[in-house]
Formats: sequence, structure tokens, C-alpha cells
Amino acid sequence: MKAMLIKRITSLSEDKDPLIFEDVPLPFPAEDEILIKVSACGVCHTEIDEIEGRAKPSILPIIPGHQVIGSVVEKGKSVEKFKTGDVVGVGWIYSSCGKCEFCLSGLENLCPDFKATGLDANGGYAEFMKINYKFATAIPEELKNDVVSIAPLLCAGAIGYRSLSLTGVSNESKLGLSGFGGSAHLVLKMAKYKFPGVKIYVFARGENERNFSLELGVDGAGNFNETPPEKLDAIIDTTPVWRPVVETLKYLKPGGRLIINAIRKEEIDKETLLELDYSEDLWKEKEIKSVANVTRNDIEKCLQLCAEAKIKPETQVFSLQEANKALGELKEGKIRGSKVLII
Repeated sequence: MKAMLIKRITSLSEDKDPLIFEDVPLPFPAEDEILIKVSACGVCHTEIDEIEGRAKPSILPIIPGHQVIGSVVEKGKSVEKFKTGDVVGVGWIYSSCGKCEFCLSGLENLCPDFKATGLDANGGYAEFMKINYKFATAIPEELKNDVVSIAPLLCAGAIGYRSLSLTGVSNESKLGLSGFGGSAHLVLKMAKYKFPGVKIYVFARGENERNFSLELGVDGAGNFNETPPEKLDAIIDTTPVWRPVVETLKYLKPGGRLIINAIRKEEIDKETLLELDYSEDLWKEKEIKSVANVTRNDIEKCLQLCAEAKIKPETQVFSLQEANKALGELKEGKIRGSKVLII
């Protein structure tokens, strides 16, 4: 089968074609696994973190990609949940132990044996992939006919859903979105549907991203250093760097919460953390909370909500061979919604 592989750790700033397009052996499903013919796979900034070594793959070479939509073409003998032809999705969670205190309490995203799709096992930048059937998600009937729109929901949507849940916002809240890419534009749509009275302010460096957010109905948009007209109950940060965290903390109300929605942060501006002013930025019980991975429940709930609310991501489509181009645009900040590979 055809696939794009990470073979080495490198910098996208120096290497414009880090992924290698190759023929690789077709995976064979074990008795508890399904083989999926991949239709589409979303492109995520985490793939850049993998290539550049901040989230270093546990094996090399590896096939990245963790926003996978496709159909079951083969299954192991102990698989009863799915049948051939079923449309399924695979997100960031490839597996967890199922036995630890976190798995047993519904927090499998914190499992010490958590395995990530495309990081610890081959993912969806390929014609086929396999996974334990318990970690594949059935796609709601209302969404099945639009594979391009489904793909980003499996990570950008699901982790956005988890981030929104962790903010604790309600219908009367003021929410900030720091950065406005694949995940944030879906959070905006979810928040507006769940909480029609919520006010949302976007912070983004690029004018295109700010204008895009205004097109989608935010209440205000500015650069990270532009003070919003009112204090915010919560902020979700989806940027890959540190300065937006430092610059937006001061916009929170007392007791407000900033959620960092990122697997890794880059090191290039880490020194800006030294600019934190405790009395202005963190005092009065403000808090910073990270999002760590996603659960299967996050993916299922996100898909259900998007089916119910008819939420679709804005997408840009690329072929499998154009994966390097898509990642390069993401690295350069050329973002309007989500990028998706058609396999």
C-alpha cells in the first residue's frame, strides 16, 4: 500500500519534504483488530511536533495521522462490533490499558500506558491502517456521506469538545479563543450551539484568521496584545507557542481558567514565561489547565453533537502525496479551518 512516513527527526524550516512517500506492506489485523481502508485523514499540528521531535515517535519509521475516517474491509475472528463496510473513525487514542485507576474512572486519556495513533502505532497517512476494534468509533448515520468533514472532528473537534467541557462556561459566559485554526473554529461552532448566549472573543496574530472568525460570528477579534472589551470567564489556547499564554492571562476574570489545548509547546519563545506578573496574571485564583489527549467518549460525544447541530468544519483538501505541502502551510500559519488528506 501507499503511505507517507516519518523516517527521521528534522525541522520543517530546513526540510520542506520531511515525509517520505513509499510502498509499505499491507497491515494484517490480529484477532481483535479491524483493517480500515482509509478514505480521508485530517492534518494536525501534532504531526509537526512529531517530525520536529517535540512529541517524538516511539518507533521509526512510522506512518503519522490520527484523524482517520474509512471503512472496515477485514476483521479479526473475535471482532463482533463491526461488519465489513461499516464506516469508522480513529482519533488520537490508539489504545489504553483498561485496568488502571484512570481507565476505570473514565480518564483513559491519562493512562500511563496510553498509546497515540501515528505516534506509537501507524496512523492514517496511508491507504490502510489497523486498530483494536474497541478503539475505533462508529460514525453517526447523519455524517457518513461526507468523509472530508468527518476527519477533523476526530481530533480537532474531539479535543476541542474536551477543552470546552473543561472551561465550565455557561450561557452567560465570556469565552476567549487564543489562536484560530482547526480546533478553535470548531469550538466556536460547538459553543454557539450549546450556549447561545455566550460571548466569544478571538485572539490571533494573522489578519486572515481574525477575519475568518468574524465571518463565523464571533463577538470580537484582535491580536494577542489587544485587550477585549470585558473580562473573560475562560480562554482556550490552541497556539503552538508560549507568548499567547502570557499575553492573554491578564484578560481573565478572578477565578477564570485558561485551558491549553496542545500536545506540546514549541521552545522558541519559552523565555516569555519570565514576563508573567503574578499579581496581574495569576493572582485571585486564576488557573491554567492543560488538556491531555482525548477519551473515546470525547470522540463519540463530539460526533453526536456535530450530527445534532449540523456542525461541519471549514476544510482545505490535499492528496496523500501533498501531505508535506499541507504541513508546510500549517507551519507557516496559512490556516483557514482544517486541512484534510484524501486518500
